[in-house]
Amino acid sequence: MPDLIAIVRIRSLIDRHPDVRKTVDLLKLRRINTCVIYPDSESLRGMLKLASQVVTYGEIDKATLVELLKKRGRTIGDKPLNEELLKKNGYNSFEELADEIFKTGKIPSFIKPFFRLNPPKGGFKRSTKKMIVDKGELGYRGKDINNLIQRML
Repeated sequence: MPDLIAIVRIRSLIDRHPDVRKTVDLLKLRRINTCVIYPDSESLRGMLKLASQVVTYGEIDKATLVELLKKRGRTIGDKPLNEELLKKNGYNSFEELADEIFKTGKIPSFIKPFFRLNPPKGGFKRSTKKMIVDKGELGYRGKDINNLIQRML
């Protein structure tokens, strides 16, 4: 079972290097407070290293993924994801869909590949201009990404 990486864009692309802009676009992070899920790989880590000045990322757990799908999952027609749509596409519950995503590492094609989030409740705790290691919010945060996503739902 591959680790899934949740990536959240928290800064603008204004005055960024074109390589950073292209990388963030390839990751489908076209707006601030948008989250995407990808399976962990070397190529993804390289992209994240380049884009780490505008995103934060870490390993998502199953409970957070289920909440993300329930509250922010959208279909291709921009309709909210619900049990009826899941049953029509062969899934009995959000948990079963989350298991499938963890097993394959891919979000099914009837669901939009990104999740629009709110700004975090209580705001960001530290500077959004600095990396995690410098007491900021940007870059790799490991399992703490789950807390941030819960606050943004």
